[in-house]
Amino acid sequence: MRYELYYWPGIQGRGEFVRLALEDAGADYVDVARRKGGMEKMMRLMQGRGVDIPSYAPPFLKAGRLVIGQTANILLYLGAHEYLAPKAEAGRLQVHMLQLTIADFVQETHDTHHPIASGLYYEDQKSEAKRYTAEFRKVRMPKYLGYFERILEKNGNWLVGSRASTADLSLFQMVDGLRYAFPNTMKRLERTHNRVAALHDRVAARPRIRAYLESDRRIPFNESGIFRHYPELDS
Repeated sequence: MRYELYYWPGIQGRGEFVRLALEDAGADYVDVARRKGGMEKMMRLMQGRGVDIPSYAPPFLKAGRLVIGQTANILLYLGAHEYLAPKAEAGRLQVHMLQLTIADFVQETHDTHHPIASGLYYEDQKSEAKRYTAEFRKVRMPKYLGYFERILEKNGNWLVGSRASTADLSLFQMVDGLRYAFPNTMKRLERTHNRVAALHDRVAARPRIRAYLESDRRIPFNESGIFRHYPELDS
């Protein structure tokens, strides 16, 4: 089966968490909106044409006749079908729990540059962003990273079980994005969250992930995505 991934072209965004799973699994997929006519096809599906219940927003994944929306929901599906989650239900639910926690972390990271409204430019809310981000760097980043650090301390190399899962791939993306957005803060935090940093490096070294990161399929971080580097927010 060939998967069809629908997400905005030009940014990593939430779609990148899905891309990493597809790449690590060696799945056959097409990043639809990055191809000619793909944006129009994506918008038609979002408007409900040819699908019973359209996804509220990208990313969504077409798998055969299924159209699956929401990042964590897509990864729940891929975890079961692409051997990126334990076979036992308890393990799959643990991975999904971690994935939902990462979704919260993603949202809080997004809000560092859009604390008031997504419809406003960053320049329209810079003072509020600086105040929000000070708390994010001081309290929220250490709390989230500390949570995953404790899980790795207990479980070993991977978050759940003895193999990499979608949650490990997604935590890699969080660390990679935070290193881009907040390099000074991450340099300090990684001294006391060395297991999380080591997991990032293990994922990056996986053959298919390494090949993906070195390819032009990996969209560079930029100031239009979730992870944005504004030096004034990383003092």
